[in-house]
Amino acid sequence: MLLRYYYDEKLAHASYLVGCQAKGEAVVVDPMRNIAPYIETAEEEGLKIVGALETHIHADFVSGSRELADRFDTKLYISDEGDADWKYQNIDHLNYQLLKDGDSFMIGNLVFDVLHTPGHTPESISFLLTDKGGVADEPMGIFTGDFVFVGDIGRPDLLEKAAGIEGTSETGAKVMYHSVERFKQLPDHLQVWPAHGAGSACGKALGAVPSSTVGYEKRFNWAMQFNDQASFVDALLEGQPEPPKYFAVMKHVNKVGIQLIKDIPALSVMTDVKDVEALIAEGTLVIDARDVEEFAKGHLKGTINVPFNKSFTNWMGWIVDYKQPFYMLIDETDLDEILVALRSIGIDNLAGYGQVATILNQSDALEAYETVTVNELHAMIEEDKVQVIDVRNLTEYNDGHIAGAKHIMLGTLQDRLNEVSSDKQVVVQCETGFRSAIGTSILQANGIEQPLSLEGGYVAWANHAPASV
Repeated sequence: MLLRYYYDEKLAHASYLVGCQAKGEAVVVDPMRNIAPYIETAEEEGLKIVGALETHIHADFVSGSRELADRFDTKLYISDEGDADWKYQNIDHLNYQLLKDGDSFMIGNLVFDVLHTPGHTPESISFLLTDKGGVADEPMGIFTGDFVFVGDIGRPDLLEKAAGIEGTSETGAKVMYHSVERFKQLPDHLQVWPAHGAGSACGKALGAVPSSTVGYEKRFNWAMQFNDQASFVDALLEGQPEPPKYFAVMKHVNKVGIQLIKDIPALSVMTDVKDVEALIAEGTLVIDARDVEEFAKGHLKGTINVPFNKSFTNWMGWIVDYKQPFYMLIDETDLDEILVALRSIGIDNLAGYGQVATILNQSDALEAYETVTVNELHAMIEEDKVQVIDVRNLTEYNDGHIAGAKHIMLGTLQDRLNEVSSDKQVVVQCETGFRSAIGTSILQANGIEQPLSLEGGYVAWANHAPASV
């Protein structure tokens, strides 16, 4: 048996290729939309990709199952649990098998047994894997999807917070309790292969270790330590982070399907700064993907800064309108990686791009913005000359914040501009200064005069100023 692990750091998403070398067949569990890494492994190992397994309808990335089906005519193994709202659609043209609790199927000498493990979503299933190519007659591991992570479990509130289905958070938490109790009955030696790691918004305390065992999670996973449902529900719902706005889009995309990557229109290439300025004047979103320090020194008026780093995909999902074309100013050497990142969450409406250095060199009227130190901000607060905007998550804000600071989580800032003062100096603040830089660019692009970003964020403030709560 062959088991390979793939990890997208920008999404904290894990997927797996499982192959039977004796039969030359392989499947991919919870595949990402960029299927090139799976193809490369299969070719190197002499395997044919014959299937794609999905643990549930994902909310945080575009599944690559339909890309695999188009490329290899693979079979789609998907859940048939949950009610009518949680059934896959537009799959009649595909080769697929619907799965319920207790079902099993084989790929070569590999046996996959299906467990219904609802709570994160109603249709969630897990796959127990047994390698019968040798003498084993018991499972060696379990693909848990977003059910059990290393050190955490899947959040049950996404249907309510991201998909808008009221009253489902507590119901999902109660169902999750029973799924966890069932998990505790599994053999301790089973390996646990989850779909996410640290940084994912599908839980609140995910570990950075790729895999675990049932026995280890039973001993040390916080969610495994409860013996009554009520306490479990309260603990599970408490402190869950704000789900990214794009999660609702992903649920729909993975349920009904999305256009294939090969069908996405080609990008236009901008070489003249006047073309970019015309787009901005028309109200078209233009993203500058440089580092925050470079953007702060000089940028085109009206552009928003979303640096191309590990957080890029998350913030683009918050900021981009999926229904409107937008453009980017980038380093062209990053183009392929940027496209993979955007398409991983279904942002297929990038209409064009420009080489950022080429475009900026043509302008003699670049904007900039300044930062402010803790001491400077403290003086401004004393003189009542400032509005502090805290763009961190609500849990961070509740743990401690600058007295009087208004909380507007970064991802919602564009929708709450009316709450930003027009007659005071505005200072944007986050934990360390990165998110506040993005927030400052959003305010500046929307006409807020000379917004400032707090150097070092709340960490610096808490270490040097007493005026916090």
